[in-house]
Amino acid sequence: MRRDSLQATTWMRRLALAAVLLAFAVVVLGAYVRLTAAGLGCPDWPGCYGHATPTGAAAAIAAGTTDAGTTPLNEGKAWREMIHRYFAGTLVVLTLLLALLAFLQRRGGGRAVLPLVLTVVGVIFIQALLGMLTVTWQVAPQIVTLHLLFGLTTLGLLWWVWLGLQPPPAPSVAAAPGARALALVGLVALIVQIALGGWTSTNYAAIACPDFPTCQASWWPHMDFGSAFVLWHGPTMNYEGGVLANAARIAIHFTHRLGAVLATLALLLAALWSLRTAAGTAARAAAIAVLLALALQLTLGISMVMKGFPLLLATAHNGGAALLLLATLALNHRLRAPGGRA
Repeated sequence: MRRDSLQATTWMRRLALAAVLLAFAVVVLGAYVRLTAAGLGCPDWPGCYGHATPTGAAAAIAAGTTDAGTTPLNEGKAWREMIHRYFAGTLVVLTLLLALLAFLQRRGGGRAVLPLVLTVVGVIFIQALLGMLTVTWQVAPQIVTLHLLFGLTTLGLLWWVWLGLQPPPAPSVAAAPGARALALVGLVALIVQIALGGWTSTNYAAIACPDFPTCQASWWPHMDFGSAFVLWHGPTMNYEGGVLANAARIAIHFTHRLGAVLATLALLLAALWSLRTAAGTAARAAAIAVLLALALQLTLGISMVMKGFPLLLATAHNGGAALLLLATLALNHRLRAPGGRA
């Protein structure tokens, strides 16, 4: 490979890593905004009461040049929401730069990742649309959950790009049959569990089961599954704080716990099977990362319930889900690399 192509690949690798870190920050900030009920801190989009900053909005409202309408300005919530938007906007710029560099190097190091980078660009613009709808549809659960899922999709795709830009691992003995399939099953189970977690959070059902391992002091509490998973909610109602009855929220939380058990079993099996086989150093390291991230996420989830759902642990639980996703994607990627194929 020519020297200029190698330099371009190095820059793409750096940009991809910076985008991954920024995307992770956007996911965690988004969780913090949601958990502090700041999603409607700025009831318009992309600005805040028509201004670039909450400070500018406050000054304009005080001067009478901007009408706050029916939503009084809360500068604390507005700043949380706008900082999240600033980070997301910066991520768009980084991703566009990465796409441009990959396009310019499409006959060199950018050839393999260009389609994936362009996919990331498309996903980010869908994510921006969902961000707008999150506000205009007054944090409707289906929109906020999709917003979370597309945010994690952006993070995962950028991580896959970065992994694809790494030098190939040294040849090693291939993994035993089934390792790739188990890793893929683990990834699917994790995605479903993340979606359930998003639905739990956006319907404010986290506190519906304040005890552990039981829920409402019962192994099978009274639940309303019929109302819990109605996926269509219109844009005219304000869902901040949640609108479902307690029985429906318990059903959502309980389903999330059951999903956690299934996802844990799937990920444990995938990681332990990969460790048991000669899957190469990179794949084994990824399997260990899955086990560590899984242990962290379970600890955060249980601690969050036992300590009464403090904000710090609830936010960290969202970050833990993102870390577990990255580790699981790395395991899938490494098992597909030379020397790691099942």
